[in-house]
Amino acid sequence: MGWARSRIGADSLYQIAVLGLDSKARRKFYPCPRATPDYNGAMKKSSLFGDVTPQQFFRDYWHKKPLLIRNAFPGFKAPVPRDALFQLAASDEVESRLITHFDNHWEMQHGPFDQLPSPAKPQWTLLVQGVNLHDEKADALLQQFRLIPDARLDDLMISYATDGGGVGPHFDSYDVFLLQAHGQRRWQIGAQKNLDLIEGMPLKILKRFKPQEEFVLEPGDMLYLPPHFAHDGVAVGECMTYSIGFRAPAYQELGEAFLQFMADSIEIPGRYADPDLTATARPAEIGDAMVSRIAEEIRKIRFDDEDIAIFLGEFLSEPKPNVFFQPPSRKLSLDRFMQSASKRGLALSPKTRMLYRGKHVFINGESFNAGRADRKVLALLADQRRLGPEDVLSASADVVEALHAWHASGWLFA
Repeated sequence: MGWARSRIGADSLYQIAVLGLDSKARRKFYPCPRATPDYNGAMKKSSLFGDVTPQQFFRDYWHKKPLLIRNAFPGFKAPVPRDALFQLAASDEVESRLITHFDNHWEMQHGPFDQLPSPAKPQWTLLVQGVNLHDEKADALLQQFRLIPDARLDDLMISYATDGGGVGPHFDSYDVFLLQAHGQRRWQIGAQKNLDLIEGMPLKILKRFKPQEEFVLEPGDMLYLPPHFAHDGVAVGECMTYSIGFRAPAYQELGEAFLQFMADSIEIPGRYADPDLTATARPAEIGDAMVSRIAEEIRKIRFDDEDIAIFLGEFLSEPKPNVFFQPPSRKLSLDRFMQSASKRGLALSPKTRMLYRGKHVFINGESFNAGRADRKVLALLADQRRLGPEDVLSASADVVEALHAWHASGWLFA
């Protein structure tokens, strides 16, 4: 069983074959505000890891031990100011949390937030997830971490905290880079084995935190932590910390999602029959013959590595539930679209997730088969998240048709 499926939204502006596959109505698109894209705000760095080369980092640190990188981003200034962050937290399209530790009592609330405590009041924290989806400069910063595969890269979360604010000693189940963006934060970290949590708390706070090292991070400093490494960050005055996190789905979650994926495609012909049935004195019992016969048929279900790859591509490129795409305010004909794209090129929306493997291309939970020449152009778009005018002009009619449809759905900008 080796196939790719196309699941295009019913409200997308086409119901045609894309790259040789028929579309199936699944996804709906809803409007949301967006700013005019600006993709030139990121600092270009030869290495994210200071004096440590990428090869050394992945060999000696990734998934193994922490790394403190002083002045990882020289002269860094937070691209998302406090007021803009508060505005994001007021949107119902943005995932946000307010964590307070007033009078030594932990509380957590979920956004959106029309009103927040005063910045002059100590010991509160605002966490805003997926800021890269809503701010081009934040997205440009996240792109600096793409030496790690997109299949693992998750989002950029901003933690704003007043003096003494934090979320308590805890651990994460994934790798994380903690970039200090504004002010100072004191970090205590420790490689402890006891990860028991305090019961009855709104947060996952470690019961017995035993720090081994302590650092105060300034703007531009960055701390890498592997999974399950205990840490506690406390604001020294007003501060903002950017967390670049990575996807590490539980195998249970993957297994459940894969079974649902397979349920959409498996075909087991025939119907249960028992021509050799005999009379029974125990009518409520499920007989051995029935179990064996059905088990024999179910065991005929097979899957291979290609099925797993297609599942992963769709699963990992699927936008999160609170992500909505804004179609362009003015619909472009195919000719007008090509006129614009051939002059200015194309760029993926920050909300779009695009991956590929072999002949399979995945975008926002959809999968397509592509020929060799088409694969080259689409892989370039996925890797660079943009196509220059010359790349657009070299694309086949099938690819141009797909790009035009993705533009109409708000997946890319022309």
